[in-house]
Amino acid sequence: MTKRLKYLHFHAVAGASFLVTAFLLCSCRSDLGVADKIDLTQTPVQTVEDMFVVQSENGVLQMRMEADIMERYQNDSMSYELFPKGLSVFGYNEEGLLETEITADNGRHVKMEKDDSEKWEAYGNVVVKNIINQEVMETDTLYWDRKNEKIYTDCYVKMYSPDGYMQGYGMESDQRARNSIILRPFDSYGVVVKDSTEVRIDSVNFIGPLIKKQ
Repeated sequence: MTKRLKYLHFHAVAGASFLVTAFLLCSCRSDLGVADKIDLTQTPVQTVEDMFVVQSENGVLQMRMEADIMERYQNDSMSYELFPKGLSVFGYNEEGLLETEITADNGRHVKMEKDDSEKWEAYGNVVVKNIINQEVMETDTLYWDRKNEKIYTDCYVKMYSPDGYMQGYGMESDQRARNSIILRPFDSYGVVVKDSTEVRIDSVNFIGPLIKKQ
C-alpha cells in the first residue's frame, strides 16, 4: 500500500471513529436529559400493601385502620400519604367496644413539617357509622382534625338514625360521631311517636347471653 493510500485509510478510520463517538455522546446526553425531567416529589418514597394499623392505650384498643395500599410522598414543607384504593377506620370507646366506622373510596393524610400539625381527608362515598347510636351518615368529603378530635365537612350530608332522617350542607361532630350536627338542614323529618318498649341491639358488639353449662 502506498503512503497516500495509507494516509487516506487512516483518515477514513479516524473519521468513522469520531462519528461513532459523537453518536454515543449525543445518545448519552439525550438519556440524561430525560432522567433530569423526573419529578421526585411526585414519586412515592414508600409503598405499603395490605396496610393494617392498630392504636391502643393502657391495653385498651382505640383505633384500627385498614387500607389495600398506602403511598407516602415527601417534599420540603410536608409529607403526605395517599390511599388510592380506599381506607377504613374503626374507632373504639372507653370500654373497648367498636363505636365508629368510617369508610371512603380515597383518602389522604397530610403532616406539616413546620408546626407538626396533621389532617386526615376522605373522599368519595364516605360513610360514617356510629354503631352504638345506630346512626349512619353519608357524604362525599370528610375531614378529621385529630388534634382537636373532631370531624367535619362543607358538603351535602345525609344522616339516618332511629330518631328520623336529616339532610343538609355542612356537618360538625366529635371524632366518634356521637354528637353530629348538620349546619344547614333542609327537608328533614323526625319520628314523633316511638315505641317505649323498643330495645336496640348492638349487633356488632353483642356476643349473646351466657349459656349455663349442663
